[in-house]
Amino acid sequence: MKIRVATYNIHKGVSSIRSTPRVLALKKAIGLFGADVVFLQEVQGKHDRLSAQFGLESRGHRHWPEQSQHTYFAGESHHSAYGMNAVYDHGHHGNALLSAHPICTTHNHDVSDHAYEQRGILHCVLETPHGQVHCYVVHLGLFESGRRRQTEALIEAVKKSAPDGEPVIIAGDFNDWRNTLGDQLRDALGVVEVFDELSSKSRLGDLLRSLSRGEAKKKVAPARTFPAALPWFRLDRIYVRGFKVDLAEVLHGSLWAKLSDHAPIVANLTLK
Repeated sequence: MKIRVATYNIHKGVSSIRSTPRVLALKKAIGLFGADVVFLQEVQGKHDRLSAQFGLESRGHRHWPEQSQHTYFAGESHHSAYGMNAVYDHGHHGNALLSAHPICTTHNHDVSDHAYEQRGILHCVLETPHGQVHCYVVHLGLFESGRRRQTEALIEAVKKSAPDGEPVIIAGDFNDWRNTLGDQLRDALGVVEVFDELSSKSRLGDLLRSLSRGEAKKKVAPARTFPAALPWFRLDRIYVRGFKVDLAEVLHGSLWAKLSDHAPIVANLTLK
């Protein structure tokens, strides 16, 4: 079975500077992935202020959908699940999964390290023609000590919910800019990151990698995805178990630079 996956931090569907809605354009862009499964971070489940400001129809369409973002992005072609993490007076946001395959179970693990930074790991089990696939949508914290503890919680969750080498896809924004967590995940879960054996198909990605060959010799390096306009930091990852990686690439260009501060990653996988 072949499956195409993508991971994308969508910055709550608004621009970084003026919080201008990008939700309509994001839905079209997510469609360009051609992905069977999409792992999304910073998904706005509800935002009363932006809904009131941009929700009225203007020039033939609304700039802010009536539905929650994950439902809106899924449309008629995909199933969706949402894990609410950060809650505030006017709304909430979290992680989401869009899947062309039915989602048979979901569970959101609260891995918040402190009260001021609410984080979660959304676990979804997909029912595919070739059996179940476990998907974990990840968005780790900004502080390294917290990320270590959250990674330990992720490892424990995967071991409990996907034992005996069952197929696993873990994807999202790890905020691991110093690349300190990958080896721990590989050793504990038997996963590989999609760029472990494949070079980026992007010319920009290849150029940036060539400038850091010394680092690459010391440790396998994920792709650069942040900031989207000129990616330098290695924040976003896709780890897999039970799959062969056929292709992996970061999507660069003016379209992606306008939509979010992160660039998306897409990968083609084949079930072993």
